[in-house]
Amino acid sequence: MSEKELLSLLALQHTPNLGDGTIKKLIQQFGSAEEVLKQPKTTLLKIDGIGNHKLSAFGEEKYYAFAKEELSFIQSNDIKATTYTDPDYPQRLKYCIDGPVVLFSRGNINWNNPRIISIVGTRKITTYGEHFLKKFIKEIAPLNPLIISGFAYGVDITAHKACIDNGLQNIGVLAHGLNQVYPKVHSKYMSGVEANGGFVTDFWSRSSFVHTNFLQRNRIIAGLSEATIVIESAEKGGSLVTADFANGYNRDVFAVPGRADDKQSLGCNNLIKQQRANLMTSAADLVYILNWKLEEEQQPAVQKQLFVELTDEEKVVWRFLNENGKELMDIIALNCKLPTFKIASILLQMELKGVVRPLPGKLFELT
Repeated sequence: MSEKELLSLLALQHTPNLGDGTIKKLIQQFGSAEEVLKQPKTTLLKIDGIGNHKLSAFGEEKYYAFAKEELSFIQSNDIKATTYTDPDYPQRLKYCIDGPVVLFSRGNINWNNPRIISIVGTRKITTYGEHFLKKFIKEIAPLNPLIISGFAYGVDITAHKACIDNGLQNIGVLAHGLNQVYPKVHSKYMSGVEANGGFVTDFWSRSSFVHTNFLQRNRIIAGLSEATIVIESAEKGGSLVTADFANGYNRDVFAVPGRADDKQSLGCNNLIKQQRANLMTSAADLVYILNWKLEEEQQPAVQKQLFVELTDEEKVVWRFLNENGKELMDIIALNCKLPTFKIASILLQMELKGVVRPLPGKLFELT
């Protein structure tokens, strides 16, 4: 993309009342951001859905001047500006009608990872939530997913730290420009995130930092991912907004259940009760529902990270499969006299140890 086209797109992005969906619609109509800015308002008003309110600030020179300032900031601070028409724009986000027309990023980000999940939740994480989250990241690490979160207090920063500890690429989606850090106490984790991941935002360096920014950035967290996981949430909270975005984008949502009287689990319990999220008790649930498979070339590396000894329950499953060959998960659970949710976790651990492998049709067999 030419510098002039990027400037035009930035000018449109910063023009009040023009949302991402409207800008995309205008560019589709006229072919480029440059051409859109050349059009008189009378021409734009003929387009269905474009009214005077949306065009109230259209074409004002100050927004082009602001765009020049922002481009200078981008170029002098090693920031990448990726537009929604660029081939390296995150593919899943490209399918979201309200995905940002320009996404700013910094760090070492690889969007080609096929396994991208978001982790969100309360800023007041409990001991239960922290233990579950750290265990989940450790369990899922051999599958090498890319983890998205918001770099905020509680669940977010716990997820980022666990990713750093387990060598997983992770990305923080910020509710402000890349010239700021919020909360400032998390500055010490930035280098760790950028070493194997980075930060993204659609906010400019001149953007005011207000509470509503968090709700706006939540659409990006949901849009980037194959699935969104809510670890803990009160009855109301930003993580539930992220879950709503994910459901709206037709993405999978998972929620970790908690005690019926636990305020920090009410949001998760309601998501499950209202069938707006899959119940998740371990990494195995996510792997099973998303149908993730451990590639053959990963097996040796994964096996080195895990104990090769089998637990008593894994031995029961191994003996059944050894005697009966490949079989359905439900049949394995029935014959081994174990609940299906537990069998899912057992089979995942056995797969990571290189003992079993999944087959099409939810079948499993010994390797």
